Amino acid sequence: MVDRTRIASLRAEEEARFVAAHPRSAELAERARGPLLAGVPMPWMTRWPGRFPVFFESASGARLVDVDGIEYVDLCLGDTGAMTGHALPQVTAAISERAGRGITTMLPSADAIWVGEELARRFGLPTWQLAMSATDANRFVLRFARHLTGRPRIAVMDWCYHGTVDETLAVLDGDRVVARPGALGPQVDVAETTAVVPFNDLDALDRRLAVGDVACLLMEPALTNIGIVLPEPGYLEGVREVTRRHGVLLVIDETHTLCAGPGGATAAWGLDPDIVVVGKPIGGGIPCAAYGLSAEVAERLSGPMLGHEIDVAGVGGTLTGNALALAAIRATLSTCLRDEDFAVAIPLAERFTEGVAGVIAEHGLPWHVQRLGCRAEYWFCPPPADGAAAAAAVDEELEGFLHLWCLNRGVLLTPFHNMALFSPHHSEADVDRHTEVFGEAVRQLTG
Repeated sequence: MVDRTRIASLRAEEEARFVAAHPRSAELAERARGPLLAGVPMPWMTRWPGRFPVFFESASGARLVDVDGIEYVDLCLGDTGAMTGHALPQVTAAISERAGRGITTMLPSADAIWVGEELARRFGLPTWQLAMSATDANRFVLRFARHLTGRPRIAVMDWCYHGTVDETLAVLDGDRVVARPGALGPQVDVAETTAVVPFNDLDALDRRLAVGDVACLLMEPALTNIGIVLPEPGYLEGVREVTRRHGVLLVIDETHTLCAGPGGATAAWGLDPDIVVVGKPIGGGIPCAAYGLSAEVAERLSGPMLGHEIDVAGVGGTLTGNALALAAIRATLSTCLRDEDFAVAIPLAERFTEGVAGVIAEHGLPWHVQRLGCRAEYWFCPPPADGAAAAAAVDEELEGFLHLWCLNRGVLLTPFHNMALFSPHHSEADVDRHTEVFGEAVRQLTG
């Protein structure tokens, strides 16, 4: 078992090692405390391990170099924003060429048509619109759902994550819907806007939707931001049947589950949603997202979308659908995230899973490692069936130590959880390096 008395002393040693290795990052972090709130451009950057954030200098393929010249195997990949790999030459060329001809005009570009056709081919939904982020796409889709159904609430899974959408920052406290811990300044009581049900619980979903006030169910086909929680056999088919029976639109958020294949879990698992949202990976690092609609939903929306006041409908944004983003999406989807790319990345995730599982078994720990496509995560508990069980097993002390240990040895994991993401630019040697580093850490912890 893990020696808890060792974690603090080992963490102190790793902190000292980190500080000694990153003098330039330390200098920049000190300067950043003046002009930047919390010393970072985005608050979640404070979640990285170490006394201060590491500032990066460059990233290419599956490698990242910080301002102190230290190179890392990047298993974070921008938390899927760079799932294709960093600094793709074809994307760089496309955005450079597009920028030279104009970036944003409020007019469509020809690339938009190609992008819509390609997304339709991949995901099977015929009609698409663009957004700047999956958060925006989810916001727009929730408005559409309430408009089409006349119902006030949306439903989400307990401990889900769909970006910064107000209605989705909700969890269950017993039978009560409450704000997710950490949510700042909710504009209204989230119980007024949102129904919450446990993942993998069809009976709970059926009971809640039977009330008749839910416009849509917004869900990931597998939970990804609380550790990977996979659907039980028959669950997703049951979700589709229950939502249809209660007249509730089914919205699948594929922003993270795109790791399952070129058309995400929707294509890989044969799902039949009314709406699909896909976010950051499709632009090769350029901010963008998209949402696809079934023929029926698109037809029902065609009237409102052509209305004179659509510009104040709460859907859009002046830079949304800009020519730069569309050029990036076209360059990315025409050369990346294809069957041949996943044929390289998924076996690497399988190798990662096997390596971590071997270390866990060697030391007889009650941990598990879970994989979804080219994404894998380890958790300090047996496999959970829902988000609440996964959340209850969070071990910030142990997680923080392991992240810092890996970072100090040139392996970068996603800061929020123990997620590793693989691209065609990674190698078996990269996977084996993590297994070696992880195994060394566990040996130190178990004595």
